Amino acid sequence: MILVTGGTGLVGAHLLLELTKSGQQVRALYRSEKSLAKTRTLFAANSNPHFNTIEWLIGDITDIPSLEDAFQGIGTVYHCAACVSFEPSDEELLRKVNIEGTANMVNCALDFGVKKFCHVSSIAALGDPKENEIITEETDWNPEVRHSDYAISKYGAEMEVWRAWQEGLNVVIVNPGIIFGKGFWESGSSVIFKTISNGQSFYAEGSCGIIAVEDVVKAMTQLMATSINGERYTLIAENMPYKDIMDSIAGNLKAKHPSIQATPIITSIGWRLDWFLSKLLRQKRRLTQSMARSSHNRETYDNSKIKEKLDFTFVPPSVFLKQLAEDYRASL
Repeated sequence: MILVTGGTGLVGAHLLLELTKSGQQVRALYRSEKSLAKTRTLFAANSNPHFNTIEWLIGDITDIPSLEDAFQGIGTVYHCAACVSFEPSDEELLRKVNIEGTANMVNCALDFGVKKFCHVSSIAALGDPKENEIITEETDWNPEVRHSDYAISKYGAEMEVWRAWQEGLNVVIVNPGIIFGKGFWESGSSVIFKTISNGQSFYAEGSCGIIAVEDVVKAMTQLMATSINGERYTLIAENMPYKDIMDSIAGNLKAKHPSIQATPIITSIGWRLDWFLSKLLRQKRRLTQSMARSSHNRETYDNSKIKEKLDFTFVPPSVFLKQLAEDYRASL
């Protein structure tokens, strides 16, 4: 049987879509009935009748007793659950969920004799390049470089996976870039469709690596079907400027294109103003210092390892962004 964590999130839900299509026995963790709604809706939207074949189990990766129940009879694990936040006040939560939670997962995998473990990390956990250097799976992490709390927590999670690998657990790690996928329009990268549809004026001058969620799932399942062990893979379809991403979405939505460049001065004012308003109105931060800083990054990521190892072909951003724009309009 397969165990999936994070089955009520973007990657986990799309992974469950794929696994159930082939009739595999799957157990997935969830924390509340409310959290199941988006996954159930995603299955219905994709005409997948197998939602109820999943063995849903209430559990939490930070709660060891619930994990001991979840690991009974499990042969393989896809660990997709994580906390994604750039809110400074969430530092403790990030460490607890991403580092401690992953440690609990790999410890249980070792104790219950799991055959193979797939961990969903992030390009944020990859190394820090020297000037003009392309980032690969081998780029060294520099602890003296300033990282976001999220990046530190994902790097710490990977350290737990590598520790378990040294103790005998077969593992693969995937490091996706910014993931785009349908069905979760109010969270993650998908929020950009709503933002642009509402008339976003500013664009960031940096760039990032992006990928369709279907390709993340395809890479994970293909890697788990091989004898590959103790390897990590960067998953991006393309390195793209934020302006090009936003223009593509705006064009497909027939919305106004962002036209004002958010310079470092503008973003530095923006995150301070956002901090003040969050305190005044007691609302969640929308632009933190780390978010403002990363919006100017122009790192380039190398996806050649997965392409060469699996003869992997990525869906081009021009294709999946167009499809997602259509899906977004259909969801309104």
